[in-house]
Amino acid sequence: MRILVTGTAGFIGSHVAMQLLARGDEVIGVDDLNDYYDVELKRARLARFQDNAGYTHVTADLADRSAIEEVFAVHKPQRVVNLAAQAGVRYAAKNPHVYVSSNVTGFLHILEGCRQHDVEHLVFASTSSVYGANGRMPFSEQQSTEHPLTLYAATKKANEMMAHSYAHLYGLPSTGLRFFTVYGPWGRPDMALFLFTKAILAGEPIDVFNHGKHKRSFTYIDDIVEGVVRALDLPPTSNPRWNNQAPDPGSSGVGPYRLFNIGNEQPNELLRYIEVLEECLGKKAIKTMLPLQAGDVPATEASVAKLADSVGYSPEVHIEQGIERFVNWYKDYYNVH
Repeated sequence: MRILVTGTAGFIGSHVAMQLLARGDEVIGVDDLNDYYDVELKRARLARFQDNAGYTHVTADLADRSAIEEVFAVHKPQRVVNLAAQAGVRYAAKNPHVYVSSNVTGFLHILEGCRQHDVEHLVFASTSSVYGANGRMPFSEQQSTEHPLTLYAATKKANEMMAHSYAHLYGLPSTGLRFFTVYGPWGRPDMALFLFTKAILAGEPIDVFNHGKHKRSFTYIDDIVEGVVRALDLPPTSNPRWNNQAPDPGSSGVGPYRLFNIGNEQPNELLRYIEVLEECLGKKAIKTMLPLQAGDVPATEASVAKLADSVGYSPEVHIEQGIERFVNWYKDYYNVH
């Protein structure tokens, strides 16, 4: 298939592109290579597959309407995986306009491209953050997501609603994936595992919010990629059992649309996550214990039964393996001995 993947210089996008290329798909990658974090890391991710004959790269911002229109017109993708977005939950507090430009306006351009060019299936990134103030664990797609606690989460909730409207109005098959905390090699420098590893190796203190009592469904990158590709291969249809008197938030009876959680069903406390990292580094962390941050939630726990039933998704990598693989990559990439 010819597949458009946005965010191919990003953490998840680069891994997804490599998986699709490895199985013989043609990939058109879009990324603006912005400087939100280390551009050289982004270029290094791209360098792993940029010379593959099946890969075509386009440097463009999703918010650039004419550029995205041209991508669809020239390359005519059959399917689309939208993983590009302004990342970083806390960054939104100081830069709200950037989030709306990339995550809302940019997503509209993707939807329009799909509509105008009869794309067979759109898979797009959402987030576990949409569950916000909802405290009932584990999170399932049938629960309320009406109370996001950050602008980032609100933009992703908006994506879900926009995609549903396009599924209804234009018959665009759309699948939203709510990612739970993703980690692994080639990860983002602004995320906890990266920050902790750098600080511990340098003998510097790490900030441990909520006194380390956070619980997260930490999910290894390979498990995420497997779920994304499996979902991509199975476009949704309208749910024949959908009832407008008791509407299921995770599917639709008026368009080919669905939502899936994608994560690990075995959550871990942040303190355990740090403990495993210390073991892999052979060095103790200097911890600065801090209270819960505004906009943060004390726990996320994924129910992935729906994704498992639909596409056979079953995450396999535990944090003991995943963190070790990340540390090995980090030491190799940054030449740490």
